[in-house]
Amino acid sequence: MRKIDPIRLEVMKNAFDSIADEMALMLMRAAHSPIVRDSMDYSTAICDAKGQTLAQGVTTPMHLGSFYDAMQHLMERYAGNIHPGDVFIGNDPYAAAGQHLPDIYIIEPIFHEARIVGWTTTLAHHADVGGIVPGSNALGAREIYQEGLRLPFLKLYDKGQFNAAVWEIIGLNVRVPDMVQGDLRAQMAASRAGRRSFADLITRYGVDEVLACAEELHDYAERLGRAEIRDLPNGTYHFTDHMDGLGADPVPIVIQIALTIADESITVDFAGSSPQVEGGVNTPLPFTKASVYTALRSIMLSDIPNCHGFERVVTVTAPKGTVVNSVHPAPCGARGITGYRVIDGMFGALAQALPDRVTADGMGGSSVPTFAGYIDGKPFVFTETVMGTWGASSAHDGQVGVPHMGANQANVPVEMIEASYPLRIRRYGVVPDTGGAGRFRGGNAFIREYEYTGEEEGVLSLRSDKRDHPPHGLFHGEAGSGPVSILIRDGVETELPVLVTEPYHLRKGDVFRHISPSGGGYGPASERAEDRVRADLEAGLISDRVAREVYGLSG
Repeated sequence: MRKIDPIRLEVMKNAFDSIADEMALMLMRAAHSPIVRDSMDYSTAICDAKGQTLAQGVTTPMHLGSFYDAMQHLMERYAGNIHPGDVFIGNDPYAAAGQHLPDIYIIEPIFHEARIVGWTTTLAHHADVGGIVPGSNALGAREIYQEGLRLPFLKLYDKGQFNAAVWEIIGLNVRVPDMVQGDLRAQMAASRAGRRSFADLITRYGVDEVLACAEELHDYAERLGRAEIRDLPNGTYHFTDHMDGLGADPVPIVIQIALTIADESITVDFAGSSPQVEGGVNTPLPFTKASVYTALRSIMLSDIPNCHGFERVVTVTAPKGTVVNSVHPAPCGARGITGYRVIDGMFGALAQALPDRVTADGMGGSSVPTFAGYIDGKPFVFTETVMGTWGASSAHDGQVGVPHMGANQANVPVEMIEASYPLRIRRYGVVPDTGGAGRFRGGNAFIREYEYTGEEEGVLSLRSDKRDHPPHGLFHGEAGSGPVSILIRDGVETELPVLVTEPYHLRKGDVFRHISPSGGGYGPASERAEDRVRADLEAGLISDRVAREVYGLSG
C-alpha cells in the first residue's frame, strides 16, 4: 500500500467536505418549499465508487448515516447498467433501502475514463408525496400503501435521456407538484455541481491520488474511532426510553438499548424494543443505525472525518419486526420521532459511562405541525420542523432556539409563513418556569401559536412527544416539562394528542397553540449558583416563586 502524505490527506478531506457543503448550499438556495429551503430538512453527500460516504453536507446527521445502505441497494439493482448521464431517483424504505416516503433520493454516478470513481447523493424531505394525510407524515397509516407514492430506484435520466413518464407520475400523485418538482430540480442541480467539482478535483490532483486519499480517509477515520473507544470504560450500559404512543388513547412505545463498549468497538442492541405498530413511527434499520452513529459521534473528542470509516467500529442490531427495524408493510412516514428517541436513549446509556460528555434529556427533536387546505381551489401544504430546546450539561444550562443534534434544522421565519400561507403567527417566545431545575437548568420551553386565516376549510396534523414521559434530568436534576398542544375555536380549548392519527379540521379564526417540551436539569437544584438564579429571574426565565421555592433564593 502506498503511504499517503498526512498534509495531502487533510487537504483532500477538506476538499471532499467543501464539495458536500457546496451541494448543500446550492440545494437550499434553489429549493421551492419551506420544509427544504427554510427548515433545511435535506442532506447531501459524496460517496466513493463503493457507495461509502466520503463527506457529508452541513445538514441532517440522521439522514446521512443511512446513505450507505441505499447506495448498496442501488448498485446491486443496477449492476452492469450504470452509465454516464444516469440520474437515479427513489424513496421506498423496503424497495430502495430508503427512510420514509417524503425523503426522496437523487443520486448520480461520477465517471472518469469510463469507470465509476464516485457518487453524488442528495436527499430532501418533500412537501408532499400523496397518501391519506397532506404532507405524507401519516401517523394514522396502518400500512405503507397508505402513505403515498412509492419509488424503487428508477432512472430519472438514462444516459442523459429524461424519463418523462416518471416525472409525470410524480406530478400526478402529489398535492403540490410545483413544489415537489421544483425541489427535485434543486436536488439535481446540487448533484450536478458536486459531480463537476469532484471531476475538477481529479483534474487537479489526478485520479489515482484522489482515490487513494479517499480510501485512506476511511482507514484514518476507523483508526481514530477505535483509538477513542479504547479510552472509554468497558461495560454494557442499559437504558429504556419511551414514545408516548399514538392517538387519543396512547400506548407507550418502548426503545430498549444495551450499549456495549469492548476495547476498540461498540455494539448497540435494541432487543426488547416494542414490536412495530400500526402507525407511522416505525423505523427502518438504516435510519436506526444513522441515529446511533449521530449520538456516538457527538461524544468523540477528536475530529473524526464524516466518512464511512467511522461506521466500521460500530455494530447495530435490532430484532426484525420491531419499531426500530421495521419490515414490510409497516408504515414509517413519521419515523423521525423514533430516530430522535434513539439518540436520546443513547445519551441515557452513555451518561452512565461518560457523565461529563452528555446532556440531560431535551425536547426530543422537532415538533411537526402540518397545515393544509385550498386557496382559490389550489391545494397548499405547509409543514414545519419546530425546534428546539436541550437539556443541561455538567458545564452549562440547556440551550434554547437550537436544533436537536439529529437534524440541523430551523424554524421557518414568521414573515415567510404569513406571506405564503393562510396563517398568522400570534405568539412566538420562551415560556417561563419550564426548564428542569438543577445545578445547571434545562432549557426553557417555547410557544408558537398559529391562527388559521383561510376562507376554505383546512386540516391540521401534529407530531410531537414527551407529554407522558417528560425529558429526564441527570444526577438529581429535575425533569423538564412536557408539550402542550391546544386547538382553540370560539374560545373553547381542546387538547390534542401528541401524535395525531386523525387530522383536525380547521375553520377561519381557529388557533393552534403549541408549547414545546423543555430540557431536563443536571445536578441538584440546591447547588445552583445564586448569581445564575438572579440572572434567570431578571431575564424572565423563572418567576419569583420558582426562585424562592425551588432554588431557595432569599431577599
